[in-house]
Amino acid sequence: MTTVLEILKYVLPSLIVFGTAYSLIKKFLDGQYQMKALELKANYSKEAIPLKLQAYERLILLCERVSIPQLLLRLKGKEMSARDLKNAMVISVQKEFEHNMAQQLYCSGQLWDIISLAKNDTIALITNSYDEGVHNDNPSEYAKQLMQKVRQMPKSSIGLAIQAVKEEAKIILDM
Repeated sequence: MTTVLEILKYVLPSLIVFGTAYSLIKKFLDGQYQMKALELKANYSKEAIPLKLQAYERLILLCERVSIPQLLLRLKGKEMSARDLKNAMVISVQKEFEHNMAQQLYCSGQLWDIISLAKNDTIALITNSYDEGVHNDNPSEYAKQLMQKVRQMPKSSIGLAIQAVKEEAKIILDM
């Protein structure tokens, strides 16, 4: 019995010292791990913010390029029929959108949905105006009819999309 007590007299203090040392070392290593994780996150933020801002710039440029007035300025030709103009505008909107699809990596899902809806609304406006047929296949009449519809809208979907891009970019800039 005395040998057991003698062994416990040496083993018990060493177990207490080992447990304390283990606990302190674990806390220290956890703290070091958290500091390293924060450092990596800070470095990521420094590199990611410029990429995100460039993506927001591209999204605003996309919205501007697919707006009806810009499409008409860029695409309307003298030799075109109204049908040709409609087709050229729809194709241009679709190509611009496809060209900028990678930007969805840098923005929220909600913002990308807004951009997609604005694109779809623009295509619908272009095709619906053409289908109404008031233009007699005259591209100038069609363009006039299309611009009149745009002016009658209280807020265009493209304008709302641009505002959404600005709001999301503002969140990043205020960080």
